[in-house]
Amino acid sequence: MNIQVPALGENITTADVTKIMVKAGDTIAVDQPLIELETGKATIEVPATAAGKITALAIKVGDKVKSGQVILTLEGAAAQPETRSQKSEISGQEAVVSATIAASRPSPLVPPPSSPVPPPQIAQPASVSRVPVAAAPSVRQLARELGVEIHDVKGSGTGGRILEEDVKAHAKKLITTAASAPRPSSLDPLLPQIALPDFAQWGEITREPMSTIRRVTAAHLSAAWLTIPHVTQHDRAEITELENLRKRFAERAEKVGAKLTMTAILLKVLAAALKVFPKFNASLDMAKQEIVFKQYIHLGVAVDTERGLLVPVIRDVDKKNIIQLALELNQLGAKARAGKLGPADLTGGTFTITNLGGIGGSFFTPIINAPEVAILGVGRAQKEPCIHHKDQLCSPRLMLPLSLSYDHRLIDGADGARFLRWIIEAIEEPLLISLEG
Repeated sequence: MNIQVPALGENITTADVTKIMVKAGDTIAVDQPLIELETGKATIEVPATAAGKITALAIKVGDKVKSGQVILTLEGAAAQPETRSQKSEISGQEAVVSATIAASRPSPLVPPPSSPVPPPQIAQPASVSRVPVAAAPSVRQLARELGVEIHDVKGSGTGGRILEEDVKAHAKKLITTAASAPRPSSLDPLLPQIALPDFAQWGEITREPMSTIRRVTAAHLSAAWLTIPHVTQHDRAEITELENLRKRFAERAEKVGAKLTMTAILLKVLAAALKVFPKFNASLDMAKQEIVFKQYIHLGVAVDTERGLLVPVIRDVDKKNIIQLALELNQLGAKARAGKLGPADLTGGTFTITNLGGIGGSFFTPIINAPEVAILGVGRAQKEPCIHHKDQLCSPRLMLPLSLSYDHRLIDGADGARFLRWIIEAIEEPLLISLEG
């Protein structure tokens, strides 16, 4: 029996094999991890669906594989039938992977209202009588939810009965057809391509293929920069007292295996700020002309790794204390650098923070992590002479540079200034978090 690559999710055609955990001659059990795949920025393990002895491996590390491609061959295989709960779990994993890749792809450019693009389906006149089709009520409900015309689906069940798998396959075919259709020529000027010269004419060059993470990052950030009108607000926060407190309580965090960093503290400040300014915790739905306000606060934290920039998400930041956030931040950072982040670790963020203070520099212009509407960049704190507001004396104070980029379609300049000033005041006067946050 052959074990194949499972469905990778809608719109995901290939994945990279990053690790093989078995070899020919091994005897494996059901659900034992076989290989590790990288889809976009996420890593997923593929388990065995049958038990037996491996007679041959059909793939190697570095291969690009497709759904349905053979991974290995077993002898004496005993397959384990999928229960309903297992099918639901697999379907949920596929949905998460699809969401991860969809969030990493460029958003489709929406044509103006004067030239609407028809949906990829076959219109049927209302007057045409149709032959009833054989399908369960749950299958018909699924077709309605996916926007699929049940009469257009070819059934694979007994007597042509339409199954859930038939509806999903038909929906996937429609999406693939729409994605491969040529774009209107009027959009071409918005997507300029720079023609490259022959660099070798001036000297020796080398080429290497872009990694999956680099390809996804390039596509996602290009789409964000192209579609979002960015504005970046800069300011400084005086953190002399806050830094003294951080050092004072660092040992308490170390007792539970956490490292109390300025990023962990800023996460808590940001969570409070987003409750006061909910517009910064929203997204724009331009297709429906609506603002989506999220009643949860999940913060993404940019992590620099050897494989590229990753943004794992810490959930329910407003419900956790700073030590809990520091511990989770350490754990996610370690997973990111080890290449162990799963799809669920990379999705669902409502706001992102990127801290370059460990490397250096001051102000910069971070690119918004769409579909979020704002991102906070943090530089390296430096001592500067300043007049202290309490005693009006000039003394060296530790100043933290902050750069807030926001989507000007939703957030006005005055809103951006007020949001950033609230963050600075909360850093300098932590009681403000309890008073207003």
